[in-house]
Formats: sequence, structure tokens, C-alpha cells
Amino acid sequence: MKVADIDPARLALLNAGETETRTLTECFAVDFLALLKSAFPEIGEAAADRVEAARGEGISRRMVLLGQIMAERFADDGADALVAHPSDTVRGWACFLVGALSDRSLAWRLEAVRPFADDPHFGVREWAWLAVRPHIAKDLDAAVALLSGWTASPSDRLRRFASEATRPRGVWCAHISVLKETPDLGLPILEPLRADPSGYVQDSVGNWLNDAAKSAPDWVRALCEDWAKEDPSPATRRICKRAMRSMKPKPASAPKSRRGSAA
Repeated sequence: MKVADIDPARLALLNAGETETRTLTECFAVDFLALLKSAFPEIGEAAADRVEAARGEGISRRMVLLGQIMAERFADDGADALVAHPSDTVRGWACFLVGALSDRSLAWRLEAVRPFADDPHFGVREWAWLAVRPHIAKDLDAAVALLSGWTASPSDRLRRFASEATRPRGVWCAHISVLKETPDLGLPILEPLRADPSGYVQDSVGNWLNDAAKSAPDWVRALCEDWAKEDPSPATRRICKRAMRSMKPKPASAPKSRRGSAA
């Protein structure tokens, strides 16, 4: 489906902030300026001009900009004010509001973004981790310690967030260099999820390890071998298959255990 194929009446509802997008194509089709003016008619021309000037930018940069505008408009109350907005795009802006506010602790940001990480809409859940990932990368030890607690959540969306937000490479985001070189730092998150019953979580953990395999293949191979011996469940096998899908055949000198350096 192309943007041009979207029914004009439906696009008008999306731009008015009255309904959610159903597909990624619809996400890209939303007119941010029209939505801003409709959802926040009091926003002012200065903010509108900033959004119009960024019209040609990629969607990620425009989401960051709208997060900054929302932070200026709502400050600390923004996340609470927007968490139930009918537009998934506006809820996405709220995620970036959490990332945009200055002088907030990582613990505060993760707690503020938590409802969005558990949002029913697929797009909001992606914006949630993308919005706070720079702060996670900046304070990785604290992030791993905090997010390891999320792995016990009854919500597979929150468990998946813990993995997805810390992927060494990820999608549409900057890499976390230290995790590319020393992926064992992520074990407090990965270990509790190695046999997760949710395919949504399994895919993320497998992708996490596939990211790591591009720079630390022996570590990933050894980890999967250990997991297969310790817990040969179908979930673990699925994760490891996904983790090693891009790897070359095992070299003779591969280490026998992942417990140690990834070098």
C-alpha cells in the first residue's frame, strides 16, 4: 500500500488526531503540521513554523522536534496529559517529550515512558524505546540494572522493551558501541528472557544477539551453546536460531563458554 492509496477521508481523520494509524504507511502519511494544529490549536505560529521548516526531514528527526515542542508546551505533566490521546502519533510525540526534558534521571525517564512502552499500538511502542535510547546509552550500567527488573513483568511488551531498547545496533538508531564490543554487559537482561514464552520477546532477544554477532560472533555462539545445554526449550532454540542466522560456520578456535570476555 502506498500513501496515495490511503482514503482521503481516513487521512483527514489521522491528521485531525481522531484515530490511530493501522499500518507503517499510514504512520508516514500523517501530516505533522496539520495534526499539531488540530490537536493543539493554541500551540502558536512559532512552533508551527518549526514543524513546517522540518517537513522534508526524516520521520525520526521530526518526532524528536515534536517531542521538544511538547516539552515546551507541557513540561513535566506532558506524558500524563498525552498518554490517552486518540492519536498514536501524538502519543509518540509524548515519548519524545520524555526524552527531551532536561535534568531528569534515567530512572524518571524509564518510569515516565513505561505506559507508552506498554501501549497497544505498535508504533507507540517503537517510539517509546527510540525516545529514551540516547539516555540509556549514556548511562548503560544504570539502564541495564533498571531494565533487568522489567524482564519479570507480566507484560510481554515491557519485557520486549528491555531487550529492544538495549540492542547493540538496533533499527533507526545509533549503535551502542560498548555493547557491540562487550555484549556480556547485557546478560542481566538477556538471561531472564532466554526462554520467554512470547514470540514478540523471542524475536527481540534473537535480534539483540544477531546484532552482537556482527562484532562478537564467538561470544554469541558460545552463549547459545550454553543456553541449549542448560535449557533446550523450543523458545530458547528459536531465539538462538534467530541469533545465529547471519553467522558463518563455527571456527575450530571458538570459546567453550560465554562467561568471560567477548574479545
